[in-house]
Parts: sequence; C-alpha cells; structure tokens
Amino acid sequence: MAIKLMYITNNPSMAVVADKCGVDRIFIDLETVGKAQRQANRNTVISCHSLYDIDRIKPLLQKAKVIVRANPIYNGSAEELELIANSSADIVMLPYFKAAAEVKTFISAIKGRKKVCLLFETPEAVENAEEILSIEGIDEAFIGLNDLHIGYGMKFMFEPLTNGTVEKLCNLFAAKGIPYGFGGMARLNEGTLSAKLILGEHYRLSSSCVILSRSFCNNEIVTDIKEFENVFANGVKEIREYETVLEKADMAFFTENKALLDERVKQIIAAI
Repeated sequence: MAIKLMYITNNPSMAVVADKCGVDRIFIDLETVGKAQRQANRNTVISCHSLYDIDRIKPLLQKAKVIVRANPIYNGSAEELELIANSSADIVMLPYFKAAAEVKTFISAIKGRKKVCLLFETPEAVENAEEILSIEGIDEAFIGLNDLHIGYGMKFMFEPLTNGTVEKLCNLFAAKGIPYGFGGMARLNEGTLSAKLILGEHYRLSSSCVILSRSFCNNEIVTDIKEFENVFANGVKEIREYETVLEKADMAFFTENKALLDERVKQIIAAI
C-alpha cells in the first residue's frame, strides 16, 4: 500500500498542484504557541497559516484530505479547537503534548467531529506513550523528529531513527492498531540523509505517512506554478516508482538499508 504523502502549504495554487500530483493530504499548520522559543536559532519554518485557510483550500481539492495542526493545549485551546472542529478539515493534529491529560482535553474538545492525530514530539510523550495510547478516540499518530531530537539534546533530526526511539513508538502504535508515520522527506535522491534510506525505513517499520519536506519543492526557489508542478509531479512519481521496489523487498534488504542509514547518520553527526 502506497505511503500517504503530506504537503504543508496554505497557498491555494500549490495545494491544487499537490493534490493533482497525488499528494494525499494538504497540511494546514496553525501551530505558533511556544514554537519560536524552542526552535530558536534553527533552520526551521514557523508557518503563518490561519483558520481561514482551511475552508479556503478544502473546496479546491479533488482527492486530498486536509489535516490541521492545532496549537498545543493553552489558554485559548477551547475556542481554537471548536473552530477547527466546525471547519471543513478532515483531521486535526495535537502537537507538543507531554502527558495524557493534554490528550484527554484535546479529544474531549473535538468530540468525535474530526479524526484525531497525535504528534509525538517530546521525550515526555515517549515516556508516557503507553498511558497516552490507552485513551479512547485516537485515530492516528505521527512522530515529529525535529522537536523530538531537540528535546533529547541531539545534534541531528534523524538520530531518533537510529537509537530505537522511533521503532519503540511504532511498535506501540501497531500494537494498538493505530496508523502512524514519522518525519519528513526530500526528493528521492536528495537530502542530507538520502530520502531513499528514509523511505526504506518507513517500509521496514510499516509506517503509513510522511511529510514532504520544504526542500522537496522549495516554493521560495521554484516560484513559477508550471515549473512547480513539473518538479512536484516528477518528485512524487519517483517516490511511487521506488515504492514498487520496496513492496517486493525482503527482510535482508531492509536490514541492510537500516545499517546504511545508521552509518550515514553517524557520519553526519560527526561532521556537525
């Protein structure tokens, strides 16, 4: 089964192109609370999306679903989550939680009106994962490698793939029958860590979802919409073609892929 591809944008034209090219989810990112502080001095993007973007983009899509990342639980959560729950979004994601109480508050606010996805991206969430996953009403889970590696004081975003953290969470999700994914991915033959190695690890861990990273098709560089569509379509096509290889691969292939990924991550960390 093909992995679900997510693309973060609130640009209607780019959302339409991504949908046309086979992206499964358009990702509207409302998270701002506390994000600038914890990601200070890092090469990350704080999205300037709004609640208005949900109902602006959803009617333009032919197949893709809309997933909305809310803010972590804060003083304004009740009002924000009520607005999201009454919007045309398909899935709502809770980021940067640490304990079961926050998840219960979130699920209670949504009241079954949208699918619920939990974004595991704090060491505390990993530590409390079994308790958190015992809560009713969790539809999906995702592992956010950027904040997670920052939380652990690691040097490189993909380190949690090499020390068993991601695999531990994936096994817990699988045991509960909860679909899951993790991290981001550039074009197939690009990225500091090869996207081929990353996609192979998704298949080894039975992941069902990944975010197409900012560098997959950087809209600050590729500004012409026709060129954007060409780059995007070719990028998605490459992923789908490589998936046909992965679907036929045996365990020896995935064992070797994991070893290559681990070694490459070590090299990257040593060079930082």
